[in-house]
Amino acid sequence: MSKPMQALSDAGVSVWLDDISRERLRTGNLTDLMSTHNVVGVTSNPTIFDKALAEGDAYDEQVRELALRGVSVDEAVRALTAYDIRWAADTLRPVYDATDRVDGRVSLEVDPRLALDTERTVAEAKALWWLVDRPNLMIKIPATVQGLPAITRVLGMGISVNVTLIFSLDRYRQVMDAFLEGMELARNNGHDLSRIQSVASFFVSRVDSEVDKRLKAIGTDEAKALLGRAAVANARLAYQAYEEVFSGAEWKALEAQGATPQRPLWASTGVKDPAYADTLYVTELVARDTVNTMPQATLEATADHAEVTGNTVLGTYDRARADFAALEDAGVSLPEVFGLLEEEGVRKFIDSWESLLGELSAKLESAT
Repeated sequence: MSKPMQALSDAGVSVWLDDISRERLRTGNLTDLMSTHNVVGVTSNPTIFDKALAEGDAYDEQVRELALRGVSVDEAVRALTAYDIRWAADTLRPVYDATDRVDGRVSLEVDPRLALDTERTVAEAKALWWLVDRPNLMIKIPATVQGLPAITRVLGMGISVNVTLIFSLDRYRQVMDAFLEGMELARNNGHDLSRIQSVASFFVSRVDSEVDKRLKAIGTDEAKALLGRAAVANARLAYQAYEEVFSGAEWKALEAQGATPQRPLWASTGVKDPAYADTLYVTELVARDTVNTMPQATLEATADHAEVTGNTVLGTYDRARADFAALEDAGVSLPEVFGLLEEEGVRKFIDSWESLLGELSAKLESAT
């Protein structure tokens, strides 16, 4: 294992891979990354599956079988994605066992077209949990207003949840509230709290992309001095909120009954601006009991040359708040940015899902 990856692990950061494909699984690449890069989890999303299906022939045999059975495209996509997730979960099962069920997790997202429908999100989450049938599965539910009660209800059923598409501190606090309510519901329903895990996926790079665009449009020296600072400040303040909530009395009561905290997960950690270090959203967000889910390029860059010097979050909260204040003074409306990013995030995943359905529909037709 490379020194940077070992240093991240020593600092309490769990490294998850933000990618999954049939080809990665059948070649043993995921197993290799577990050994060489200390990958201890996997996340997926509609964009990842859309890309995986479009490349190579790894899915062709199963697609032909599904076509012969005459299944609908919606049933086919569930079968294909569940197959990959189940395989990845089995590959990561030793990590799940070795970490007392904390890591070794694999995430599968509900149909993003349901992001604004609480009841259908709950039903889909139950169906996916049953379909994959692995204890180290996490169901991804977006942190929309309609997603919040779904998160509580799904956790209350004893199902582990990865809450995705979190951008703002206000929404993150609502997510943590939904988690606490869900764990209380799970306890009241008789579930073993130690078997339920949750992470809160706080998106990073997209914040800088949108804020930097606005700062460049403003064009003042003060605005330019703030480039590349919004995303890290936002994530650091999220970690402060995490510390506050998970040291409170409500949490301590659940912890005494075996519950484990909902860890912050840094998502969207691939750097989009080449002017910034390619490991920026790794090295600047090192904190204990966090997850960093990295796309392949970021994972390789981190393993190769990241400078991991220990915790880079504690002691930064005053600076982060000052950066937020300076951004508002410069004319950047952060609530507007976060609202836009949530809407765009949902829309992008819907677009990827519909692209996936279109690609799969064509493959099903050509296979018959």
